[in-house]
Amino acid sequence: MKLRFTKMHGIGNDFVVFDAVNQPVELTPEQIRFLADRRFGVGCDQILLAERARREGCDFRYRIFNADGGEVEQCGNGVRCLGRFLLEKGLTDKRRLTVETLAGDTHISLRDDGLVSVDMGVPRLIPAEVPFQANAQAASYPLAVGDRILTIGAVSMGNPHAVTVVDDIDSAPVAELGPLVERHPRFPRRVNAGFMQVLDRGHIRLRVYERGAGETLACGTGACAAAVAGRIQGLLDSAVTVDLPGGRLLIEWDGPGQPVRMTGPAVTVFEGEIELS
Repeated sequence: MKLRFTKMHGIGNDFVVFDAVNQPVELTPEQIRFLADRRFGVGCDQILLAERARREGCDFRYRIFNADGGEVEQCGNGVRCLGRFLLEKGLTDKRRLTVETLAGDTHISLRDDGLVSVDMGVPRLIPAEVPFQANAQAASYPLAVGDRILTIGAVSMGNPHAVTVVDDIDSAPVAELGPLVERHPRFPRRVNAGFMQVLDRGHIRLRVYERGAGETLACGTGACAAAVAGRIQGLLDSAVTVDLPGGRLLIEWDGPGQPVRMTGPAVTVFEGEIELS
């Protein structure tokens, strides 16, 4: 099976994107792991599929597969790349799109300055909806990780996030704690582990150990979750600049019950064709 693909990235979070509207794309977990492999495949954090919409009112269906082969609910950097991909491939001439995901409908705006803005929906903060095991909803929660007690914010942006405030992002033990938080038993579907340094009320630095992918250069939903967690804890204002290892995002959130808006770049790297057995 020979498939055409596009390699893209959103501030370093990289993707292999398939047009599944004009070519049939059915990938096994083994094929996904091969595509994501940086030595033997194309190399990426996630595989993205653009499919025909199944729900009325949506322009396309958007599917996301992590490097480990598992399908996930949402990817913020990926959805910006998807919007750019749909326009560049001539699959649409619309600059405002609605795509269906496992997390619900997502609204994309392709701006004239080359940036892409996305309505990421209303964050879910009730523990059972994250999902996260806790007796009651709170701004933060203690989490026993090894011999440490972390203080986390638990947020769902369609996918689960645990956000920890650290003094210095450069020295934060992301490689050590990330896998332990990701698979913590209080997160029954695993979790993306974010480590946030607050520079001021409108500016943070962030590293994210992503569920099924490890630490990535950027995580769009992680940036949204960090801004939400920081505002709930009284640390941040409504508009926050988020610096990740791969680049910068703007996150805006007016508070509980309101949607989160994310703005950032989406870049096409190259086109290719690959034979999959």
